[in-house]
Amino acid sequence: MKTSFVLTSYLIYLPVVVMLTWYVAHTLFKNSKVFMLDIFHGKSDIAYSTNKLFEVGFYLLNLGFALLIMETSAAIANSQGMLEELSSKIGGFSIYLGIMLFFNLYLFFRGRRISKQKIAQSFVPPADLR
Repeated sequence: MKTSFVLTSYLIYLPVVVMLTWYVAHTLFKNSKVFMLDIFHGKSDIAYSTNKLFEVGFYLLNLGFALLIMETSAAIANSQGMLEELSSKIGGFSIYLGIMLFFNLYLFFRGRRISKQKIAQSFVPPADLR
């Protein structure tokens, strides 16, 4: 019985993209707690809740995209074709994950900057310094 290279490629692709997504999300959101605490001025309840919501959205978006691009349009005739298809799919998904990582970092830094600006604008100097 000949094993389908398409099925084998799916069985390799799925665990790889799930583990890549988990690793990036785990690293990003473990380290982003500091940014969230800073953005929300030490209010840990809202900072951790917001961080968790970002994490869930990250998983949904990235795993959804991984499943969307999983389809193989051409028949895979041999192991070389399977490896080439896998490298293309996993490589493209890795680039996408990197872009999403930097987009999330941009959002964290932007939120931090806006938070600092609001504090600076709301600061009223004491009467003897005016």
